[in-house]
Amino acid sequence: MPMFRTAYNGYAVKFSPFVETRLAVATAQNFGIIGNGRQHVLDLTPNGIVEVCAFDSADGLYDCTWSESNENLVVSASGDGSVKIWDMALPPAANPIRSLEEHAREVYSIDWNAVRKDCFLSGSWDDTIRLWTIDRPQSMRMFKEHTYCIYAAVWNPRHADVFASASGDCTVRVWDVREPNSTIIIPAHDHEILSCDWNKYNDCMLVTGSVDKLIKVWDVRTYRAPVTVLQGHTYAIRRVKFSPHQESIIASCSYDMTMCMWDYRAPEDALLDRHDHHTEFAVGIDMSVLVEGLLASTGWDETVYVWQHGMDPRAL
Repeated sequence: MPMFRTAYNGYAVKFSPFVETRLAVATAQNFGIIGNGRQHVLDLTPNGIVEVCAFDSADGLYDCTWSESNENLVVSASGDGSVKIWDMALPPAANPIRSLEEHAREVYSIDWNAVRKDCFLSGSWDDTIRLWTIDRPQSMRMFKEHTYCIYAAVWNPRHADVFASASGDCTVRVWDVREPNSTIIIPAHDHEILSCDWNKYNDCMLVTGSVDKLIKVWDVRTYRAPVTVLQGHTYAIRRVKFSPHQESIIASCSYDMTMCMWDYRAPEDALLDRHDHHTEFAVGIDMSVLVEGLLASTGWDETVYVWQHGMDPRAL
């Protein structure tokens, strides 16, 4: 399946919600420690993966998301604390069209609201989450309860006002933007939680991934114990994603350089696939909403792979 080589270390990959052959990849120079960043937009073609455009930034980019209302807009989370908005319809010199600069430390998570379609969240190492709209230069609201870095803030796929956040303080919190405080606090792991995601078919189900090498599935209505615990990674889990097409399927990627597919409804045989196509930390994973079974991953080995579930990512 296709492979693309980036100039910098890969951090995040995201399929377009509008164009089934298109994906965005956020990258950072020197493993994100110091240096520049580049936001790639790539297309799948019969001749492999080709670059549509790329936007350079003065600091590393750690995450990206597509607008749900404009197929040309991509938003990036930057190491300098800013949120960059890029417009593919304009030349690189005219980008970014906006740089939102309120976070005091690295922005590590960005997620567009797929229900309301007019707003997005940023999560930062300054321990805060901010809510933005595309037409306002200032954030609409700041959420500050976590006591350590925010690694992920993700909208619920069915409720326009609900999101979850994962933090280095070992908790996941569920928020409703209409409420003054978080509505649920789950002490989900004993170590930092690097990722979380909502089930696309059950709006009460969350998955979390942690430095403790465990993936846990939670029902937010009865969260005193996880629904299930998935074991198999040998280092910290960087990202977890629920399938947009199958209720029980989860994808994960890890600092053990592997990417795994799971069926959490079958705990005895939960691990469906393990891929070791990356030669450095595997830190970005996504599943296409438009094409069932289409997967993409990126890592610190400066590569992007796209493949169909059940295939070998390295197969030509």
